[in-house]
Amino acid sequence: MSEQKLALVTGASRGFGAAVAEELAVNGWHVIAVARTTGALEELDDRIKARGGEQPTLAPMDVTDPDAMRHLCRSVHDRWGKLDLWVHTAIHVPPLTPADHLDVKDWTKVVTTGVQATGVLIPFVSPLLIASGAGTAVFVDDPNAGKFLGAYAAAKSAQRALFDAWAQETAKTGQMRVHRFAPAPMPTATRARFYPGEDRSPLTQPADEAQRLLAELG
Repeated sequence: MSEQKLALVTGASRGFGAAVAEELAVNGWHVIAVARTTGALEELDDRIKARGGEQPTLAPMDVTDPDAMRHLCRSVHDRWGKLDLWVHTAIHVPPLTPADHLDVKDWTKVVTTGVQATGVLIPFVSPLLIASGAGTAVFVDDPNAGKFLGAYAAAKSAQRALFDAWAQETAKTGQMRVHRFAPAPMPTATRARFYPGEDRSPLTQPADEAQRLLAELG
C-alpha cells in the first residue's frame, strides 16, 4: 500500500474543485483529478507544475458513467490500495427556471449528475477510504435555494441526505469520516449563473476556500 497521501477530486476541472485539487497537489498530495473536460484538466496540471506541486493523475471521465467510475476505483485499488481523501464537487447546474417550466433533458442531467452519480460513487469509494485507516470523504455543501433554483437545490439536498446518512453510519466505526464543507460565496461560473450582474469583487476566491478546507481537515 502506498505511503503517499492520495486524494480523489471529482469535478476537478474548474471552480472550487480545481482549486482544491491544486492546493492538495502543492501540499504534497497525489491527486486523481476527475472531470469530463480534458483541456481544463490539462490547464490544472500546468498550474500545479508551475507551482512545483505533485504531478496529478488526470482522469478525463464522466462521473455519470458507472462503468468508468468502477474501473477508476478498481485501478486506484490495484495501484495504491487506498484513498486518503475524496472531495466530491461534481454537479450539473441547469438554467434558472421556474419549477413548472423544468426541461426534461435538464432535469434528467441534474438527477444523473448530482444524485445518481453520487449514490453510485459512495459504495465504490468507501472501501478505499476504509483501507486508508483514516480516510475522509468531503461533501461540498451549497445552501443556495429558492425561486428558479429548484432543480439545483433538489440535487444538492439529495447529495446532502446521502452524505449525512453515511456520516451517521460511519461515525462510531472509526474506520473513516465524512466531512461537510460549505464554501463562502465565490466568483465561480455556477454563482455567475445564479446571480448575473453581481459585483464579484467582495467574493472569496476559490483558492482561499480550498486552503480553509485543508486547514479544517488538518
